[in-house]
Amino acid sequence: MIRSRLLFCLPFTIGGIFELIGYVGRAIGHYNPESLPPYILQSILILMAPALFAATIYMTLGRIIRATHAEAYSPIRVNWLTKIFVFGDVLSFCTQGAGGGQLAAGDPDKVKQGQNIILGGLFLQIVIFGLFILVSFIFHQRLRKQPTSESLVNNLRWQKMMGVLYVVSAIILVRNIFRVVEYVGGNDGPLLRVEWPIYVFDALLMAATMAVWGFWYPTVIRPRGTKIGAAEAAGVPLPNVDKVAQEYKSGVSAGTS
Repeated sequence: MIRSRLLFCLPFTIGGIFELIGYVGRAIGHYNPESLPPYILQSILILMAPALFAATIYMTLGRIIRATHAEAYSPIRVNWLTKIFVFGDVLSFCTQGAGGGQLAAGDPDKVKQGQNIILGGLFLQIVIFGLFILVSFIFHQRLRKQPTSESLVNNLRWQKMMGVLYVVSAIILVRNIFRVVEYVGGNDGPLLRVEWPIYVFDALLMAATMAVWGFWYPTVIRPRGTKIGAAEAAGVPLPNVDKVAQEYKSGVSAGTS
């Protein structure tokens, strides 16, 4: 990861470690139900890991946009795109962490308050993911219709990487919806009375997310300097970003007139 200059994948790796430690804590807690530390571990780490996955997913879209030299096609200015989504993700992460801390207090009132805080964080993450998928789709369709020279470089495979973003985003969305339903039901709800739902709709889905990401690891999505060098080596002329933006806007204006 370091040699490939893919440090933006570090949050995803940390999220995977959170998942592992969280489920180890859950296994220990199964045999020691009166012990508080395993409960705290599994409550906080399993809950917060997907937010770390999301941070890498958001940054990957920005890398794809820059690697394809298609900034003009992004609905949100690319300099702001990653910052907006990652900021929302950090806010969701901190909110869920604060709620998880309340769950560990043991007091019924604080537990209820913690569940409400977690719900707020989960709802925020769902909204952010929905907006992210919409932005990704708009960018994807624009670039498919009017590809840049850089997007035609064979070793870039940007469309495959967009497909990976859609898949992992959808999986995390399903997981977040499950956790919302789980917390809305409360401690006496059907999803918290039995263990199998969390293994099917959380553990299995997050394992699938890590498997998909690990199999299609984005080694070709690198900083622009690296990819431009590859394009030049392949003899592909690079587009003028201002010209592309002007042509695109002219086409949109013509279509609406």
